[in-house]
Amino acid sequence: MGTTLRARVAAPDRTRAIAAIERVFAEVRRLEQVLSTWRDDSELGRLNRAPVGRAFNPSPEVFSLLLEVQCWWRATGGAFDPAIGPLVEAWDLRGAGRYPSESVLGSALAASGLDRFSFEEEARAIRRLDARAWIDDGAFGKGAALRAARRILLQGSVRSALLDFGGQLLALGDAAGDGGWVVAVAHPSRRDEPAAEVRLRDRSAATTSSSERFVEVSGERFGHVLDPRTGRPVRPWGSVTVVAPDPLVADILSTALFVLGPVEALRWAEAREDVAVLVLENASGAPAASSNRAMAGLLVDLGPAREVTGGDSRIREAEKTALRQVERAGD
Repeated sequence: MGTTLRARVAAPDRTRAIAAIERVFAEVRRLEQVLSTWRDDSELGRLNRAPVGRAFNPSPEVFSLLLEVQCWWRATGGAFDPAIGPLVEAWDLRGAGRYPSESVLGSALAASGLDRFSFEEEARAIRRLDARAWIDDGAFGKGAALRAARRILLQGSVRSALLDFGGQLLALGDAAGDGGWVVAVAHPSRRDEPAAEVRLRDRSAATTSSSERFVEVSGERFGHVLDPRTGRPVRPWGSVTVVAPDPLVADILSTALFVLGPVEALRWAEAREDVAVLVLENASGAPAASSNRAMAGLLVDLGPAREVTGGDSRIREAEKTALRQVERAGD
């Protein structure tokens, strides 16, 4: 899925911990082969190439997932819409990037949207209604994979775990009996710098911003997040972090609320008790932070971060060596 999965697991012994990690990696590889739109042989890739009007019968797993995706498309008023393939192509987001002409953008927008697909629940069939329409897994694939990984971990003897999938985190149990894993939320424009910390236990945290991935054309930079309603990149106003028990929900909503913008994102989140939302708006110095009530109970004081969501989670080689030495000392 174009990113790295890092797993930290606690189990009754090292052998079972390593076995759990291997099962997680195997399950995520399986989901990548099912959902990736970077490969032609995936199930989602075959749907995206299905002849217009012909029924495509996905597996029950994929059909159920896409029905969930459709529900969130409706619930967010189209702010979340993964069927933006023509727009991805128009902006060349998988290449060097380009600014499309108004006519090209209008044509791509007309071919985009989940309403370019027909879902038939009784027949478990999906029909593509436009020859250019295709679904991008970028806003829900990692969440689906982390949800599957959580199921694998809970089936074993794992006491606690922290999975970092390219900045989206899944936390089970706690780190050292202290009530949860303390993780840092990255500064929206300085990705290696923490801006806030939250405590996670049996939850997933996903962050969306324009500074995480971008392309540059003629010296001007624009982010990878597109507004499905306008077809244009979302302005780089800050970031949204969503914490939810279901990793799929966290992944989807962090994208949708970023598209909505800070004011509408908070208005949408204030009515929800099941998801926690943190909005960071770019400002000189520290970003301006706002959250709903569900997030207020998870925020902790700033301090040394153990993991970062929405930032670069890579560790320098020297730090890796030190971490291995600590782990050996504890064995």
